[in-house]
Amino acid sequence: MMSEETGPLLVVYDDPSDQQSPSLEETGSTDESHDETRMSLDLSNDATPYIGQRFPTHDSAYEFYSEFAKRCGFSIRRHRTEGKDGIGKGLMRRYFVCHRAGNTPMKTPNENKPQRNRKSSRCGCQAYMRISKTMELGPAEWRVTGFANHHNHELLEPNQVRFLPAYRTISEMDKARIVMYAKSGISVQQMVRLMELEKGLEPGYLPFTEKDVRNLLQSFRKLEHEEESIDLLRMCQNIKEKDPNFIFEFMIDSNNRLENIAWSYASSIQAYEIFGDAVVFDTTHRSTAFDMPLGLWVGINNYGMPCLLSCVLLREENLRSFTWALKAFMGFMNGKAPQTILTDQNLCLKDAIAMELPTTKHALCIWMIVAKFPSWFNAVLGERYNEWKREFYRLYNLESIEDFEIGWRDMVYSFGLHTNSPIANLYSTRFLWALPFLRSHFFAGMETIDQSKTINAFIQRFLSAQTRPRQFIEQVADAVDFKDQQTMQQNLQNISLKTGAPMESHAATILTPFAFSKLQEQLVLAAHYASFQMDDGFLVRHHTKADGGRKVYWVPPEGIISCSCRQFEFSGILCRHALRVLSTVNCFQIPESYLPVRWRRISMPSAKLLQSTRNDHGERTQLLQSMVTTLVTESAKSRERLDFATKQVSVLLSRVREHSTSLPDSRDVSSIHRNL
Repeated sequence: MMSEETGPLLVVYDDPSDQQSPSLEETGSTDESHDETRMSLDLSNDATPYIGQRFPTHDSAYEFYSEFAKRCGFSIRRHRTEGKDGIGKGLMRRYFVCHRAGNTPMKTPNENKPQRNRKSSRCGCQAYMRISKTMELGPAEWRVTGFANHHNHELLEPNQVRFLPAYRTISEMDKARIVMYAKSGISVQQMVRLMELEKGLEPGYLPFTEKDVRNLLQSFRKLEHEEESIDLLRMCQNIKEKDPNFIFEFMIDSNNRLENIAWSYASSIQAYEIFGDAVVFDTTHRSTAFDMPLGLWVGINNYGMPCLLSCVLLREENLRSFTWALKAFMGFMNGKAPQTILTDQNLCLKDAIAMELPTTKHALCIWMIVAKFPSWFNAVLGERYNEWKREFYRLYNLESIEDFEIGWRDMVYSFGLHTNSPIANLYSTRFLWALPFLRSHFFAGMETIDQSKTINAFIQRFLSAQTRPRQFIEQVADAVDFKDQQTMQQNLQNISLKTGAPMESHAATILTPFAFSKLQEQLVLAAHYASFQMDDGFLVRHHTKADGGRKVYWVPPEGIISCSCRQFEFSGILCRHALRVLSTVNCFQIPESYLPVRWRRISMPSAKLLQSTRNDHGERTQLLQSMVTTLVTESAKSRERLDFATKQVSVLLSRVREHSTSLPDSRDVSSIHRNL
């Protein structure tokens, strides 16, 4: 029989998942010499466990082994305990094992119970420490009688091991602070950043994560969320009675509890008709008002401003819930699917989109990825973190896939990130977030860094409006109205011409200031490019370049122009290369099809609204608001126009006041098929 000091050590586990491992008892036992044993807590140099090491309690042995594990790059857990034959002997032996010991047993599927589908980290690791109780020297003490430090998996670096659950702790002082922040309505992400600033820590260096904070808050919840959910449904019904254009959908489970609820506003549904080509579905937040995952649908209007399209509260973040959310949204929007949808990295949501929106291009929000960089790379890269981030942005904005692939390999080599898991994950999903892979799809500029920051700031306003459950929906509606006021202010912006080109002055009368400024940038740059006619189109390149360039195809009879850079397909704004060719062929106006309706000054297409079959009072009011917006925009262009408009509106207002003020009957709301 082998000695434990020299022979191979095998571990047995009592739970069903570990039954295939042989027993520790098969390795034999060791009779230690009492003269050679030492109390480990007395000597600071005893950094590694050894056979015969002595501890006053089993807890002190666990703490010692835990500190050793942390230095080595793993964590431990208490495993099995054993007694000894005879009356009054009690606990005589304990096993501490690596956190990756054992293998996860197969679970029997249960249709009535949702499955978490969480991947287990267990891989059958055999590292362990065994201690046995002895009273041979007087007072009871615990001695190490078995130890193995052989792992069948990679050990973590010091800057990674701290993220293991065993080493993530929230102090009582931090808990109190988190509760205080929660009561004030601060989001979890903001809480973490505030505490990093208070402690003078770099992002990602707190001894706990955002997930730990969420779990803590959930354990502290004392509100009756079921009662709040009932109030939410009543609130939606009350709003529906006052505003027939308000729409909501919900799901009740078998216990008559609210499972999911989604809603949208009349102005949001109308905005989607024009600006629903590219949308963000942000599901990374949690409602503090209802303790449920919160999803926000956001688009970009013709003034480059974010617009809220819909909200959804879900009990679970699984395939079933996300499928329901997508179906509810499509129902609100009359079955019209977006061209492009941006989301976070969520496998369940990805699968739901593939099923419910098969023709929609799915991509990942760049700002949701970048928000994770501090926790992923700050500790790993240290002083080079900002340098690496600049290089990442450079690669992200490249046009060529080939240039991206070469640059990514160079970046990984330069920063020593060959074995970094987040880097490997980013590369494996590059076709969902890197612009070189996405430029042939329309994004309305939402994948640019500046625009993504604008959308993120817009979303944060809604998160600050969720501290009072009973007024949550009204608060969100107020935020939507505030957005409309900002758009109104942008309508009055002055436009200054820079090139004097007829194309520029023509576009200035059609496009919004936001869209025109983007086109104007390209017009200014176009003057620095040369164009060369080829057999199948034009070659356009910068006047300082002797080779390379972009291929531009121009079909005069149909007024069709396209460029190999794909900027128009990506943003809806013609590129400098196409504009240079239009100038070369003496085209003095940009073809109508390249001045998209979604970037024009009119907020809503009046003709389309007039032909709509849904001619209720609220919709007509929205139409009038759109007309007034356009009237103010056009009238403000000159003193003559302003004077004329003021006189005509005064006459019109007098005539309007001559008519009755009675409102038509409210529309029947019996379309809600479920009963509370």
